[in-house]
Amino acid sequence: MLRPSHFSAVLLFALCASIVFGITMRDTPRRMVRYGAYCFVLFVGSAIVLSWLMFLIAR
Repeated sequence: MLRPSHFSAVLLFALCASIVFGITMRDTPRRMVRYGAYCFVLFVGSAIVLSWLMFLIAR
C-alpha cells in the first residue's frame, strides 16, 4: 500500500488546492496558471516555514 510522507501529502494538497484556486479565481488561462503557481508556492513555503517554527518551539 502506498503511504505518502507528510511532505508529499502537503505537496499533493497544495497542487490540488492551487489548481482549484487558479481555475475558480481568474478568468483567462494565462492568469489561471500564474495564480495557481503563486498559490502553490505560498502553500509549500508556508508549510516549510511553519514546520521549522514548530520544530524550534518543540526543542
